[in-house]
Amino acid sequence: MKIFLDTANLESIRKFNDMGLLDGITTNPSLMSKEDGNPKDIMAEITKIIKGDVSLEVVSTEYSGMIEEGKRLRQYGKNVVVKVPMTPDGLKACKHLTSEGIPVNVTLIFSPNQALLAAKSGAKYVSPFIGRLDDIGKDGMNLIKDIKKIFDNYKDDFQTQILVASIRHPIHVIDAAKIGAHVVTLPPAVLDKMLQHPLTDIGLENFLSDWKKLKTGI
Repeated sequence: MKIFLDTANLESIRKFNDMGLLDGITTNPSLMSKEDGNPKDIMAEITKIIKGDVSLEVVSTEYSGMIEEGKRLRQYGKNVVVKVPMTPDGLKACKHLTSEGIPVNVTLIFSPNQALLAAKSGAKYVSPFIGRLDDIGKDGMNLIKDIKKIFDNYKDDFQTQILVASIRHPIHVIDAAKIGAHVVTLPPAVLDKMLQHPLTDIGLENFLSDWKKLKTGI
């Protein structure tokens, strides 16, 4: 399973990329708004740091605007995936951009029907938002199960990857991996939590304490 970082924070991107953990990045206008600096400079730097796919999102809601913005975003690098919303205009833009060799991530997916239609439009990724479903009393992971089953039934027809988004905690990651989702995109805080375990800390402390008793170096 691929791990993407869901952020526009360059410090976090460099931190986890230096560990060899990142296969890509997803961003959106909300994440961009949290960072200091010119968004154009930030997007350009992200595409230089990350070798894998970087999802950059359009802000237009109309087809012609999405096409224009999508082509501009693609100029930041060959690893740019244009993110469009799950709307009629978004799917129309997905089909057009894909036909021109520009990969597309269809975002704001909340049902298997939406995922199926996005795949039919040629999306490279569909982004189901599981945390937001959990927030309203639904089981977001059931959506991932349904999409995975549908895509597996038609492997010869769809090459679309399931990119699990709106992840709230590490258990979401494990559940997505058990189902067989292709990608998860995580906030930096969740990836930090995945690195940690109290027994690891205790074990390391014991090792170092015991070594000090030997009064020698390696």
